[in-house]
Amino acid sequence: MVFSHGLGGTKNAYSHLLGSISSHGVVVIAPDHRDGSAPLSLVRATPGSTPRPVEYRSISHKPTSEVEEARDGQLQIRLWELDLIHEALLKIDRGEPLMNTLAEKSPETMGDLAMFSSTLDVQAPGRISWSGHSFGAATVVQLVKSVFYTSSKDAPSSYQPLFEPSTSSQIAHQITPASSVMLLDLWTMPLLSKSTRWLNTLPLPCYAPDGPGGRNVIAVLSEAFFKWGSNLNQLKRIISEDPSLDKPVVKNHPAPYVFYPATSAHLSQSDFGILFPWLTRKAFKAEDPARTLRLNTRAILEVMRRNGVEVADTSAIDMEDASGHDGVPGGQIGQDWRILQTDGSVAGWVALDLGSRKHTEEAANDETAETADPMEAVVQGEVSKTTSS
Repeated sequence: MVFSHGLGGTKNAYSHLLGSISSHGVVVIAPDHRDGSAPLSLVRATPGSTPRPVEYRSISHKPTSEVEEARDGQLQIRLWELDLIHEALLKIDRGEPLMNTLAEKSPETMGDLAMFSSTLDVQAPGRISWSGHSFGAATVVQLVKSVFYTSSKDAPSSYQPLFEPSTSSQIAHQITPASSVMLLDLWTMPLLSKSTRWLNTLPLPCYAPDGPGGRNVIAVLSEAFFKWGSNLNQLKRIISEDPSLDKPVVKNHPAPYVFYPATSAHLSQSDFGILFPWLTRKAFKAEDPARTLRLNTRAILEVMRRNGVEVADTSAIDMEDASGHDGVPGGQIGQDWRILQTDGSVAGWVALDLGSRKHTEEAANDETAETADPMEAVVQGEVSKTTSS
């Protein structure tokens, strides 16, 4: 799994979630993006250059042409980086040496990458899962669509691709309708720029005629993003069968999985809630951050199981199964099948119906503007809720 962090995040900000996933046998790659979205990242020294820091870029969140251009620039860097990561994974699996790594500079870690030689399931098409949080979720949506539609002849002249690999490239071989996509609190605004908007009218690769449909797509919101009505509407369209329609529909394929954990905040999918539980509870009414992350982990792992990825079983404790086992009923697939049920059998785990207006009306939040940044929207909506109570 390749995981892309959100605004203000780093590779270290999701250690609980990603560590939990990797403990089930998944190799997780979490980069620090050097697009100015991390608090601080470092471009390491090479034989021909000195190290240099990349500091956080403060960009307005109102969708003006200047802001769209700046976000496009950040996405362009992120997509290029994910392509480089994919190339590095292939080299590691083939046992080829990588240059300019910490491993080559430290005798203690010289063999760390070599142990993955011929062990990574990255050569066959569709075997890598793509995941991200907030801006990172937007990044992986842009990546899989940019790669999948790179050879499309239908693009209008106004479309300016941010990433355009050749159809014979390694990443074009990897990203297929079978590629799993995991979206945590997808921030939709970066996907709506004028230059790339055409891409947003096209469905995710999973909806291709030979694809599995939404069975390999999961979107997990926080309660805060569920209550951000305009972002929720865009999310539903983006993961629907035909994003060009105003009303999300999935008619010819299985629907994607969409859930949110009750009493969770935007930062609940990072380490923030674990590190500062009192603050998130006081400021954002976010309860039990550890359970929120367990629910996220369970759902991601179960989607992977249902799409043929071999991962370890979820423990009975994490499944909150007092009997010590979780018998699978007839017709169900997967060891932790309850986590993807839509009947409310998992407490505080709310399933959303893509085509229903019910949740959209429930989510309407007049204090959250359509053009708001995710953090502004979350703080405005949740702090208002806190002060009013």
